[in-house]
Amino acid sequence: MAEEQPIICVRGLHNQFGDQVIHHELDLDVRRGEILGVVGGSGTGKSVLMRSIIGLQTPQHGDIEVFGDHLLGRPEAETVDIRKRWGVLFQGGALFSTLTVAENVMVPIREFYPKMDRDFRREVAKYKVGLSGLPPEAGPKYPAELSGGMKKRAGVARALALDPELLFLDEPTAGLDPIGAAAFDNLIKELQKTLGLTVFLITHDLDTLHAICDRVAVLADQQVIAVGTIPELLALDHPWIQEYFNGPRGRMAAPKETGGG
Repeated sequence: MAEEQPIICVRGLHNQFGDQVIHHELDLDVRRGEILGVVGGSGTGKSVLMRSIIGLQTPQHGDIEVFGDHLLGRPEAETVDIRKRWGVLFQGGALFSTLTVAENVMVPIREFYPKMDRDFRREVAKYKVGLSGLPPEAGPKYPAELSGGMKKRAGVARALALDPELLFLDEPTAGLDPIGAAAFDNLIKELQKTLGLTVFLITHDLDTLHAICDRVAVLADQQVIAVGTIPELLALDHPWIQEYFNGPRGRMAAPKETGGG
């Protein structure tokens, strides 16, 4: 039986800023329904890769397919129906500070469905706020009135506004305490299961990688050098992979084996 077509397929991607090459001949497949963690050292271009896929960064060359459609080189008007099918949580939430949480959630709804009834938009926003794990009273609040964890959840609510199939998360647990980060991981895993989402998750959080990621893609040497489960990655002898997953922090984050009685 043929393997299902990847929901994201990147081939030969080249990103360069001036003389600095970020990606060279980068390939990556993201499978439908998985949570793919994306890791790499500073400057390896994790966010640049995400921005290339969602159309905020134009690579020098390469090919990007999402949902089976080629995206590079197409006018924005031709990709509207594709962009409706994904949601994005940027670093820090990237909420509009002058809008309430509910109004932030309504921004993509208003952009893609300008003729939708205002009251219905409000109902959709209220539902998405609840789906993100925020209490109803968070809807009328402004970002400045929220804790760091609540801002992240508000960002998730906005990312879910259009009922996406694909969710992009850029460092979603950065800045959260361990309890808040674990609660956020649980939220993402629950949303992935209940909504059937595919999740592209940039993170440096080893606990997140162990807790919710089905596979991990490692960026190094201007490419994706490996993709697999953490045990599969640990079997490789690349020095960065070994230092990352087998160093002191990696060993602390690894699930502990329970002894038999």
